[in-house]
Amino acid sequence: MSNVTYDFDGDTVIITGGSSGIGRRIALDFGAASATVLIADIDEKPGDGSEPTHVAIEDAGGTAAFVETDVSDPDRIAAVVEAARDYGGVDVMVNNAGTIARKGVLDATPEEYDRVQAINARAVLLGCQYAAADMIDRGVEGTILNTSSISSEHSLHDHISYDASKGAVRMITRTAALDLAEYGIRVNAIAPGFTATQLSASGPEGVREAVESGEIMKPVPIGRAAEPEEIAAGALFLCSDAASYVTGEQLYVDGGYQIL
Repeated sequence: MSNVTYDFDGDTVIITGGSSGIGRRIALDFGAASATVLIADIDEKPGDGSEPTHVAIEDAGGTAAFVETDVSDPDRIAAVVEAARDYGGVDVMVNNAGTIARKGVLDATPEEYDRVQAINARAVLLGCQYAAADMIDRGVEGTILNTSSISSEHSLHDHISYDASKGAVRMITRTAALDLAEYGIRVNAIAPGFTATQLSASGPEGVREAVESGEIMKPVPIGRAAEPEEIAAGALFLCSDAASYVTGEQLYVDGGYQIL
């Protein structure tokens, strides 16, 4: 099977949460596709201790920069969109930053719920809003991609704040796509299934083992966890001209988890 390649030469891409996990892989792939990539994250280095994402892109011959960003602060989201003006302005906005709270309906606290919504949902809304305003101001028909989850429709035990936030991402995506269609701005979401990243409490290997052993609530038909590059492949497709007639959609990359 041949690899699909994309060309984002001349485009500036912002990726929140781009220092590690799925966001890092998306950023690396955009860099390989000749985009200028801005990594917007709290931490410059990934949790596994490897080199910063923007450094890895530059080492590979690409153009990238790190902008320290706490997406729970609306002013910081606005600041990274403004920072993109130094590179011509944002053409692709990837609202990917997220967090998980492992508590159920009986023990979730208001403070925890608000924190998860601020990072996972409100930041997505504001990322769409600020990026779209910049695109409209510059007359650019850009693209916005939000990272959702299988949890937007399938509940998990003890994840009530997280599940609620991802349900919100799905509807923010649909409504933003409707509102921004007249400006030629496409808005979509990528919905990963169980993916081998550090975001899981058990780490990448723990996710792989849980899926392969059948420890999760229902099986993944493909029989294994996703690797970050498999999620990134769907993300780049949705942001590319190959998806020029796709907006308001949520693409599940979940190994068939929804089938059962």
